[in-house]
Amino acid sequence: MTLQSMAPPVGARPPAALTMAAALNAAIQDSMRDDPTVVLFGEDVGPLGGVFRVTDGLYAEFGETRVSDSPLAESGIVGTAIGMAIYGLRPVVEMQFDAFSYPAFEQIVSHLAKMRNRTRGRISLPIVIRIPYAGDIGGVEHHSDSSEAYWTATPGLTVVSPSNPADAYSMLREAIASDDPVIFMEPKSRYWMKAELALPVQTAPMNTAVVLREGTDVTLIAYGPTVKTALATAELATAEGLSIEVIDLRSLSPFDDATVGASLRKTSRAAVVHEAAQFGGYGAEVAARLTERNFFHLAAPILRITGFDIPYPSPKLEEYFLPTPDRILAALGTWEWS
Repeated sequence: MTLQSMAPPVGARPPAALTMAAALNAAIQDSMRDDPTVVLFGEDVGPLGGVFRVTDGLYAEFGETRVSDSPLAESGIVGTAIGMAIYGLRPVVEMQFDAFSYPAFEQIVSHLAKMRNRTRGRISLPIVIRIPYAGDIGGVEHHSDSSEAYWTATPGLTVVSPSNPADAYSMLREAIASDDPVIFMEPKSRYWMKAELALPVQTAPMNTAVVLREGTDVTLIAYGPTVKTALATAELATAEGLSIEVIDLRSLSPFDDATVGASLRKTSRAAVVHEAAQFGGYGAEVAARLTERNFFHLAAPILRITGFDIPYPSPKLEEYFLPTPDRILAALGTWEWS
């Protein structure tokens, strides 16, 4: 499956160059216009418009009854959202920064993820938790975490991450419309990425992966911030005669076995790229899952090109921590090619 936007309906906005942040803003705005039960709250999302200005202008349009600032208490944000959802609202909440979500861990893991199962389906929690995540913005350690493995290890949560403005809009609209809780991970370093869009736009379904670039020699699997890195690697590899297929996972949980498996069976080699530390990272699950299901199609072990097994470094050192095209190509060069 390739990433293709459906034709926008009559009356859509004219095409314009939009950043990912602007696309997310438009997705929330359109969802709130279409559904009066959608409410937005979090730290500084009101008059300020969010630390990354993703919620800019929404307070002015919808007022304090639907857009409100919360106390600096993430467990209270999620706990309140759970109560609101039980009573019929669709909360969209923002954690502001990745590591700021940790105080809400108990609410997310013990309650948000388990309520439908605990009540045998009688209570659903249509909540979207927006988490700006990952590095490459010159932020310090509590502002640059990649915490996706915590959430993907929790049954009951849908975990997704867009890599471009079109997906940001389409996937957030779908997440808000979902009757189940969605952890919506927004790569901070891509907030300013631009694309020409005519909104509303609908891309591939939220729970599917897409092949962004066809190739025959290697399947390079990425998501969120590392998709751009993977595409740059594929372009660089052509000079070395290497044909790389790039997959944007989009959905981390559930995992699209069909799309990724088909690519791996075609190329017989795969590597996973993410910013989080390697040990116990999300790439370990991807490698294990693909190996179990495609072992006899593999010509080499599945590789992981990741951040190092250390806390996120200071801004002056993050360029050495993050996966780069050169690091990826060097890793691919460790295989025996025949």
